[in-house]
Amino acid sequence: MENPLQEMSDQIEPLDEGALKAARDKWNAVAKPIGSLGLLELMVEKIAGLTGSADVEIGKRAVVVLCADNGVVAQGVTQSEPDITTLIAGSVAKGISSVCKMAQVAGADAFSVDMGMLDPSDVEGVIDRHVARSTQDISLGPAMTRDEALRAIRAGVDLVGDLKARGYQAIATGEMGIGNTTTSSAMTAAFFGLPVDEVTGRGAGLSNAGLERKKAAIGRALEVNQPDAGDALDVLSKLGGFDIAGLAGMFIGGAVHRVPIVVDGFISALAAYTAAQLCPGCECAMLASHVSAEPAAHRLLESLGLDAPISAGLRLGEGTGAVCLFPLLDAALALYNGTTFDETGMDAYEVDLK
Repeated sequence: MENPLQEMSDQIEPLDEGALKAARDKWNAVAKPIGSLGLLELMVEKIAGLTGSADVEIGKRAVVVLCADNGVVAQGVTQSEPDITTLIAGSVAKGISSVCKMAQVAGADAFSVDMGMLDPSDVEGVIDRHVARSTQDISLGPAMTRDEALRAIRAGVDLVGDLKARGYQAIATGEMGIGNTTTSSAMTAAFFGLPVDEVTGRGAGLSNAGLERKKAAIGRALEVNQPDAGDALDVLSKLGGFDIAGLAGMFIGGAVHRVPIVVDGFISALAAYTAAQLCPGCECAMLASHVSAEPAAHRLLESLGLDAPISAGLRLGEGTGAVCLFPLLDAALALYNGTTFDETGMDAYEVDLK
C-alpha cells in the first residue's frame, strides 16, 4: 500500500546552501553592523534557501484561515457555540473579520477554508475542502479516522500548491474552530507527556468552571483514546481537528512547493510540530511570528527550533499574529535591498569567525 506521508517526505529537499550563502553575503554587504537585524536577517536567509534564490520576494502574500468544528464542545469546554465558526468563516470571506483588517495593513489577501464546519450554510466565498461535518467528541472516542486525517492533510498541501500557482510567495496560517484549543491542548499533552494543567489555557476566555470542564474533557480523551506519542497520525486522528490536520498539511506543502509558511499562535504551532513529526524536514518552510499567550506555545516553537520575533501576549487567532510578521519582513527586505558599504564609501565590517 502506498504511504502518502512518505511520498510527501520524499519531495522535501533541504535548504539550498548556495542561496543561503548568497543571502548572507548580501546582508554582510549592507551598510550596517553584521547581524544587527537578528532574527529578521535569518528569516530572509531562510526564505532564500527555501526558494533557491537570494533575490527574496514576498510581495504577493496571503493569510489562510482553516475553519472546522469539534465534537468536544458538547462537554461545555467553550463559551461559544459552533455557529460562531460559520459566522467567522463568512466574515473572513467578506473581508470584514479581525484578520482581514490586519491583513489589509500587511498587504495580504485573506482566504477562509471550510475543513469541516458543522453548518457551512453555503457561505459565499468560503473555499470548500471539508472532510466531514465536524469531528467526533474526543472525550468519548477518536476525533476522526486515520484516512480522514490524511485527506485533511492532503487538502492543506494542495492549498499551498494552488496558491503558489496563483503567484503567492508567502502564506500566513490561521484557524477558526470553536473548541480547538481543547483539541490542541490534548494533542500537546499526548506528544510531550505533560500534565493537562500545564498545557491547558482559557482559550477565548473561559470561566474557572469552564476551565475545569475543559481539563476534565482532555483527561478523559487521553484515557479513552490512549494515543501513541510515537505515531503523530495516531495522535492527530484521535485527538485533533480538521483545522489542525489541514494546517499540518500546509506546513508540509510549504516544504514541498517551496513557499514560506508563517506559524501563528498555539494551534498553528501545534500543527507545525505535528507536520514535522509526520514529514521530518518540513521545518525548512516554517517562519515563526509570535509567542502565543497559551501555556504550551513556547515549548512547541522551541521543539521546532524556531524563534519568534514578536512577544506581545497575542491570543486572538485567525492568523492575526502571523500577518504581523509581514511588515517586519518588509522593513528588513527594504534594508536587504538597500545601501551597501561600497555605495557609502565606508569600509565593510569584517565577519568575525572566531
